[in-house]
Amino acid sequence: MKKITSLLLLTGLFTWGQGVNPSPTEIKKAQELRAIYDKSDVAILKSTEKVTFATSRNDEKVEVNHSVSERLLNINSRADIHKYEFYDSESEINTFSIKFKNSRKANFFPVDEFYKSNDLFYNDARVKYYQLDFPVQGYTYLYDMEKKTNDIKYFTTLYFNDEYPVIDKEVVITVPKWLNLEIKEFNFEGHDITKTVNSTAESTTYKYVIKNLKPGAKEENKPGPSYLYPHLLFLAKSFMHGKETTTLFNETADLYKWYKSLIDSMEDDPTVYAEKVKELTKDAKTDEEKVKNIYYWVQDNIRYIAFEDGIAGFKPDESNNVFTKRYGDCKGMANLIKQMLKQAGFDARLCWIGTNHIAYSYDLPSLSVDNHMICAWFKDGKHYFLDGTEKYNSLGEYANRIQGKQVLIEDGEQYILDRIPTQPSAFNKETKTITYTIADEDLVGHVHQELAGESKASFLYAYNHIKNDKKEDALNWYLSGGDKNNAITTIKTSDLSNRDIKLIIDYDCTLKNQVSSFDNEIYVDFDYSKEYKGYDFETREEDFVFSFKPFDDITTIFNIPDGYKVTKLPENRSFKSDDYTISMTFETKGNQIIYRKIFDFSSGKIRKADFENWNKNFKELSSLYSEQIVLSK
Repeated sequence: MKKITSLLLLTGLFTWGQGVNPSPTEIKKAQELRAIYDKSDVAILKSTEKVTFATSRNDEKVEVNHSVSERLLNINSRADIHKYEFYDSESEINTFSIKFKNSRKANFFPVDEFYKSNDLFYNDARVKYYQLDFPVQGYTYLYDMEKKTNDIKYFTTLYFNDEYPVIDKEVVITVPKWLNLEIKEFNFEGHDITKTVNSTAESTTYKYVIKNLKPGAKEENKPGPSYLYPHLLFLAKSFMHGKETTTLFNETADLYKWYKSLIDSMEDDPTVYAEKVKELTKDAKTDEEKVKNIYYWVQDNIRYIAFEDGIAGFKPDESNNVFTKRYGDCKGMANLIKQMLKQAGFDARLCWIGTNHIAYSYDLPSLSVDNHMICAWFKDGKHYFLDGTEKYNSLGEYANRIQGKQVLIEDGEQYILDRIPTQPSAFNKETKTITYTIADEDLVGHVHQELAGESKASFLYAYNHIKNDKKEDALNWYLSGGDKNNAITTIKTSDLSNRDIKLIIDYDCTLKNQVSSFDNEIYVDFDYSKEYKGYDFETREEDFVFSFKPFDDITTIFNIPDGYKVTKLPENRSFKSDDYTISMTFETKGNQIIYRKIFDFSSGKIRKADFENWNKNFKELSSLYSEQIVLSK
């Protein structure tokens, strides 16, 4: 988000002292809150949100009016923040203001621009924002926003938390009797939230009072917000105008009906890719081979570009457009796979699915339930799912982000609910066998490495997205860890364009500065790679979620030099929880030391409930990594 000019900032600074200085009470409050929320610069001292509903002029839709009034308090010595609100083609912001605490308009000017995200090539979302400067501790601004959503189906959630601590908040939702709206509550446990309900002949009012809600954690690899933060999910089922009832999303069938209306309005032209389908299938001997050829062609030749623009955020692009342009979002790619498979004579269907970033399932008919589209191939009573956005997953392999998730499959006027199969961590197994010989102060060795499942797909994706003239250097850098003390030579690999076989890499290496000698003893730093050495969760607040379920099985063999014997080996270690099993063992066999370590993260996450145990294990793991093997003459 770009910043407004320094001139506007200076204008705000020149006016702050005119009757709006922080009072001693405000300064004291700011100091107290800073002691509690020491990572935050600003607190929302008081917030009131109101949600009301009205029918559109033609009575065809239900509109949602959402207002927010906040008192922002600087709890740090000074602060610069963005205060922003998103909107799109289905909504509009009618009020967006910043005032001093005496209600005079502050001299800041809002910026209104398209929202840019690294995850989206283009979307219709806009953002309106102020850049606010709080000159001293205890300084206050008043923020007001009024927003209208033109169709209630797009008003799906209301979160209570913010990026700043919320000290006192009221959320008031007034539902008229003509609107059948169910409000679902999520993640209230452990928070100070009080709810009251009052009904009259005309409406029902829900009031939520929230106290001392800490800000969301700014952490990578955490679960989606619907798993973590207290919020409301709105299920708009129907509404009445006069004596007529209009059904919205009363049940899953209504959600599917709306989705189907979008795909029914598409005008696919299979003649555009008919010849390509013939080319891809003419030499294939089995149905599976034909499907693979089409599926892999889309993976390899259609560039994934996320694109959201009004209804296009839900409606797939026509298959002929995606084929011709050679790019599309998940919806367009899924539709192209479906239409090409149909052209080849197969039964293929579109599917809607929510990734593991979303906590909801299809028993909640809402546009918040899903965020992804894939394709299903029906064969002999089985469903094979194909995700064009997963570039190097082979047929029958599924990304961890959709494994176990409920999937909505088109079936004419009906629909089918199924689940994506889950695959154990061993499916992603990465095995490595390293044999070292000590040569002066170096370890000279050979490495044999095998990757399967998502560890293979992840590697192939990174490797094949590197320019051809850089591939050799990139592979060398990957294998050496970018360390000039690790010289890699004689690299041999399996076919790195074939996603259907296990990935194999063999190479020689020379590790420098891993061995030292004193008198009649040799000291060996036995673990160069030190897997998961950076996973310190002492200050982490939320679960750590891996991109897939890792399983590493690494065996290192040290050849003992002639005339030497082992006088010190580290002790074996093992750690186990519901989420992971780690073991590290040492043994001497003949003239060899065999060091084996296994990391099996079976759930694909480390839960915060286990952080205390994990941190204890992590310290022991770090201690082990710092030890040495000692050999004596």
